[in-house]
Amino acid sequence: MFNTLPFIRPLVEKYDRPGPRYTSYPTAPQFQTAFAEDDYREAARRSNEVASPKPLSAYIHIPFCESLCYYCACNKIITHNHERAAEYLEWLKHEINMQGALFDDSRYMTQLHLGGGTPTFLSNAQLGELMAALDEAFHFAEPEAREFSLEVDPRTVTPEQIRELRELGFNRLSFGVQDFDRRVQEAVNRVQSEEQVIELVATAREADFASVSVDLIYGLPLQTVASFDTTLEKIIALRPDRIATYSYAHLPELFKAQRLIRPEHMPPPERKMELLELTIRRLTEAGYLYIGMDHFALPNDELSLAKENGSLQRNFQGYSTHADCDLIGLGVTAIGKVGDSYSQNVKETAQYQARLEEGRLPIMRGYRLHADDMLRRDVINTLMCHGSVDFAVIEAAHGIDFKTTFADALQELQEMADDGLVNISDTAVEVLPAGRLMMRNAAMVFDAYLTRSAGRYSRTV
Repeated sequence: MFNTLPFIRPLVEKYDRPGPRYTSYPTAPQFQTAFAEDDYREAARRSNEVASPKPLSAYIHIPFCESLCYYCACNKIITHNHERAAEYLEWLKHEINMQGALFDDSRYMTQLHLGGGTPTFLSNAQLGELMAALDEAFHFAEPEAREFSLEVDPRTVTPEQIRELRELGFNRLSFGVQDFDRRVQEAVNRVQSEEQVIELVATAREADFASVSVDLIYGLPLQTVASFDTTLEKIIALRPDRIATYSYAHLPELFKAQRLIRPEHMPPPERKMELLELTIRRLTEAGYLYIGMDHFALPNDELSLAKENGSLQRNFQGYSTHADCDLIGLGVTAIGKVGDSYSQNVKETAQYQARLEEGRLPIMRGYRLHADDMLRRDVINTLMCHGSVDFAVIEAAHGIDFKTTFADALQELQEMADDGLVNISDTAVEVLPAGRLMMRNAAMVFDAYLTRSAGRYSRTV
């Protein structure tokens, strides 16, 4: 597998523009409130009746945090009152039972992800209740076939709790580190010690977690190339299986918490480019493979192996080896993908409780894909995961002539070809090494909704 990732500053700057992350296509701004509970129930029914029903996956949103991280744009509730979590858990179990009734018992759950907020705001006893409810409603696959992951705030757990999480059935952990520099941590109100993270990662390995990943953010206030280089050096020494390095999007006009960051502490735009270039160089030199977007993995990690053998996929949690499942969203704001539809739950806990009290699923909006959507989703996913699109494969799957159907897109893509970022031949589109950082830009030319979308997106690089 090649690991060349050239960083050509003028081209990176040229193509660094707002664009979707393509965790779905169509993207969330196209979801419609006209898509309601009845539509979701019908999608679930159809998904049971296909010739080979897909296995099940679940995303569960736990919205609670004890403290506010100023950079955070997630849906969260800041509270020290853990009774709120106990109440939320009861309603969550109610939704789990309602959802479980929609899917055939023969369809096992192979993938599970808890995100937030802070999933470990729930005690391990409460997480045990949650896992028991899920297993009863959906039936877990055998342990060797599961990918059960949990996002962990290192400030909220002890080594003993990490061992208990493994006993509960979780086999993957993601630690939110962001940055080890104390000044940066104080500027974003997320102070945690390096020693905490080191101890927890070591415990996860001793407890035989299949994968340990670490999240970093570049572009945070007061970050410098030197300070972030130190953080990268410490992370590399920990040798996590996966590293996600996210670009911080500072949008205080949209996210109230970000207004608490002092404007004079924000790095200039050119600093982010320097930090990105540093991150790519340090991680690839350390032997990590670039998976795509923000993700790096060791060569023997499942993501790297899936990238190499062509089985890499993409869903709302990012890159995955289990994305070809029907994904059930549980909890406030959670997004699901069942059959040919997407759906999203209501955003407020009061609405969530009210819907469930009425015996209704808390669906707020959604979308049912038509034939052109599924065609373009196939092209975009293939490009995002594998870096190339074979025209004949798409033509056979969808009954179209690729060059005729996508004549305008191929013409638009010519600019990237002229810049040496992609190659367009008579049979395929291929992202070249110099264009791997700009894969989102290549995917965007196949998006039928992008020019009409009112959604706001992060920058593509």
